[in-house]
Amino acid sequence: MAANRRPIILAAAVATAVTLGASALALPALAADGEKAAPPKLELKNGTLDWGLKESFRKYVAGIAHGTIEATDGAKQAEGNGVFTFTEGKGTYDPGPAHAMNTAFKGSLRFVSKAHTFDIKIADVKVRTEGKAGAIQADVTLNGATQNDIDLAKLDLSTVRPGQGEGGAMVFKDIPTTLTADGAKAFNGMYAAGEKLDPATLTVTPGGPVTEEPTVAPTEPTKTPKPTVDPTEPTKSPKPTADPTEPTAKPTSGTEQPADKIAEGSLSWGLKQTFRKYISSGGSISVAGGAKKVSSGYTFPYAKADVDADAKKIDASFGGSVRFLYKAHGLDMKFGDLKVQADGAKGTLLVDVTTPQGTKNDVKFATLDLSKVSYAAKDGVVRFDKVPATLTEAGAQQFVNRGTRPYEPGEKLDPVTLALGGDLPSDGGQAGNAPIADSGTTGSGSVGGGGSVGGGSADTGDTGSLASTGASVPSTALLGTAGVAMAAGAAAVVVARRKRGGPETA
Repeated sequence: MAANRRPIILAAAVATAVTLGASALALPALAADGEKAAPPKLELKNGTLDWGLKESFRKYVAGIAHGTIEATDGAKQAEGNGVFTFTEGKGTYDPGPAHAMNTAFKGSLRFVSKAHTFDIKIADVKVRTEGKAGAIQADVTLNGATQNDIDLAKLDLSTVRPGQGEGGAMVFKDIPTTLTADGAKAFNGMYAAGEKLDPATLTVTPGGPVTEEPTVAPTEPTKTPKPTVDPTEPTKSPKPTADPTEPTAKPTSGTEQPADKIAEGSLSWGLKQTFRKYISSGGSISVAGGAKKVSSGYTFPYAKADVDADAKKIDASFGGSVRFLYKAHGLDMKFGDLKVQADGAKGTLLVDVTTPQGTKNDVKFATLDLSKVSYAAKDGVVRFDKVPATLTEAGAQQFVNRGTRPYEPGEKLDPVTLALGGDLPSDGGQAGNAPIADSGTTGSGSVGGGGSVGGGSADTGDTGSLASTGASVPSTALLGTAGVAMAAGAAAVVVARRKRGGPETA
């Protein structure tokens, strides 16, 4: 009974709203005549969405980022850098078992900071709900690149009781919202997926039944004379039986079938062991969004994948992120939204790289040597184990500061292990590199035990240069100049993030 309480409350609220605000219209879903015909959808009108996105983000834009916030095209912002209101909402409500609601609003928002180099626009906002869940959808433009109709935030309606507003309106107040993976990209990587956002309040007024949809069906019977042509050629009737065989053939095309069964996956990668040791000598390493620290580096959770074993192609995406922070040297880098694109014996590892200067999406960070892998599933799992990875020119450029880069293209990186299937082993497909001291703490996890890079390392035999990079410049100089360049335009962002150990107040 408890599981059904929420839809019953919603249906009752709609019934009350319709009775008060739309004359004597009876809600078909609640008719007591015993009729089992599907109730028609109801029109929703005069809707508003009150949502502040994230209060700390608004304060950051108007404060230390020295930016501007604009609400236009029907959107409004409350005084004192308050919440936003999207207006003129129109949509439909389905009183059937799903209790689905879809509403589109007018209004757009724009957040601009020249000092911190971002320009974010949010427009074409929609809200959809079904049962106890839902999402706020929008078109998001980040620094000129637009993503249409992404789920910006998830809605949790499990504890929300619909109230009644003016004119028979339904009011869903203070709906909890959380940031999605696509939403995290929209915020320029300043927040991780799952981050708590401001609560949202949805107000809609039910109208009459939607009559447009039933009028579409009667137009089809006008085409009934066409089937009379088929009986004139009875000899051709066996041909339609050939068509059904084609759909059955597609699912059985051996190698695409594993893609249909992929429900789990994992990517294991450590970037570069010596780089992790360097950061741990005086900085910190943190993971977010489902990524985990393991002895060999980090594992990243499965997002989605397409597998075609016959063609030897894989396109797989993984969530989570890992952040390398070295306060003394001004280094702040985050790697997230990892993708593996495999084609025969070659592959590419793509990464979103975020620094205080901004985010570079889909950087072709490393090339993968797939000459010894098998695309065939074994026990339902496609697995690439300890694939050699090599730094690309684009990857090396991510470390460049003042014309100097500690890593050159062709540098050997930690191997990559990929696992995709319906039932992964308990290790999640992590690579089996030797354990390392990767505590992510300062001092105690230092190279050479001294807490400084120049202290040397028994592991690498290094006496002052960045371990195994091949660079002759001391690491303190390299990453010290990196800090000057990174901190110049966005020191305030780093400080704000550090207050909470993440991007909460960034």
